[in-house]
Order: sequence, then C-alpha cells, then structure tokens
Amino acid sequence: MIKTGDKIPAVSVTAITAEGQQTLPASALFAGKKVVLFAVPGAFTPTCSNTHLPGYVVQADAFFAKGVDMIACLSVNDAFVMRAWGESQNAEAIILLADGGAALTRALGLEVDTADFGGLRSRRYAMVIEDGVVTQLNIEEPKKFEVSDAQTLLNLL
Repeated sequence: MIKTGDKIPAVSVTAITAEGQQTLPASALFAGKKVVLFAVPGAFTPTCSNTHLPGYVVQADAFFAKGVDMIACLSVNDAFVMRAWGESQNAEAIILLADGGAALTRALGLEVDTADFGGLRSRRYAMVIEDGVVTQLNIEEPKKFEVSDAQTLLNLL
C-alpha cells in the first residue's frame, strides 16, 4: 500500500477536464505540481455525491489559495460515467480521474472488493502529492467518512 514519501506510480489513468479527456501516466499528470487527490468508491453513490465531491467543489478556491495546483477525484468508473457525474455536480474546478480497470487503484494498493455492491472499487482516501511524491495520506476505515473530506485536508495544508 502506498504511504507518505512514496512516488505516484507511472500507471495510466484518464483525466477528464472541460477541454476533453486524456489518458496518461498518473506520475506525469502530477509531476511538477502540488495536487490534492481524493478517491471515492463510486460516482453517483450517496456519500460520494452528497458530501465528498461537493466538499471539494465548494472549497476549491480555498485549496488554490493555499498553493494547490490541481484537485483531482479518482473513482473506479469509466470516463463516460465520470464526465456525467462531474457535470451533474458542477465540478468544473476538479479534474475527474476515470480508473475504469482499477489499474492505478491497484498500483496504489487501495483497492477493495465490495462484492455485489460494485465489485472492485477504490477505498475512500485523500492525499497531498508534491511533484509526484505523497506528502500526506488519509485513508478511511471501511464505511467511514472522517479523514478524507475537504475541510480535514484543507486544515492540513
């Protein structure tokens, strides 16, 4: 499992922005930037849609004011689902990362098998990445939402 001080792996992920989508290694996407990356178990799921993503949308300007260059949200969903979810959440300030095959999630060691809920998904977490290196990592316990929310991460910056 990834830990503070580790480098983000060079595993491809699809980044969805207002300009379109691009598949590239996560290590390249985060290189030379201060990034807040948070992951959710699934787009359009209750906690993810009602609290987790909206918290980062509302606090985006505060993160940017603290020197964050990019806020990214990762989920083990395809790019079409992530785009639709971002549009429904007015998440223009957030880069949505579609990890459809869970390649990055597995490389980070943060996968969880939710069985009939949705199969292989990401654990809920938030991290700060500086020039490709994890400097802060908050991983939620199963079925919890206490340490990966926007306010908690903002307080750590």
